[in-house]
Amino acid sequence: MGGGLFPTFSVDFLLRHHLGVSGEISWRLKQNLYEGYEPFRPIFYDINGIYSRRVGKSLGFEAMAGIGAESARFYSGQYNCNFITCTDYTSSNHFLEHVGVGVKIYVHGNFFIRPEAHLYLIQTNTIFSSARAERVGASIGYTF
Repeated sequence: MGGGLFPTFSVDFLLRHHLGVSGEISWRLKQNLYEGYEPFRPIFYDINGIYSRRVGKSLGFEAMAGIGAESARFYSGQYNCNFITCTDYTSSNHFLEHVGVGVKIYVHGNFFIRPEAHLYLIQTNTIFSSARAERVGASIGYTF
């Protein structure tokens, strides 16, 4: 996918003790070039089972696994219209499996910084040279 900045929005909901569900969407902020000429942007959607546990006052751990989809949007510069809307891209969508881990560092009350790593195993991906994508980064958040 070529690296870059991937803004991410996620929501975790603990159902019982330390177990719950998580939903996440992550997209590449700026378009990259596919084979050096065609602009594209990957978008990852997933829903996960999550294990989240606070260890002490200022540290927490998360592990998640789930399923989702990857949408690789290719921007041709030409508009495709249907009866509802027009877009300037075509999408190649693929089912994926997702695993991720993170460490929550609580900096003030329930506000945290979370270094994290994610692995996406993309099925039937013949567009790119690998059927896997990794995402490593950090996020900020608040625990209710």
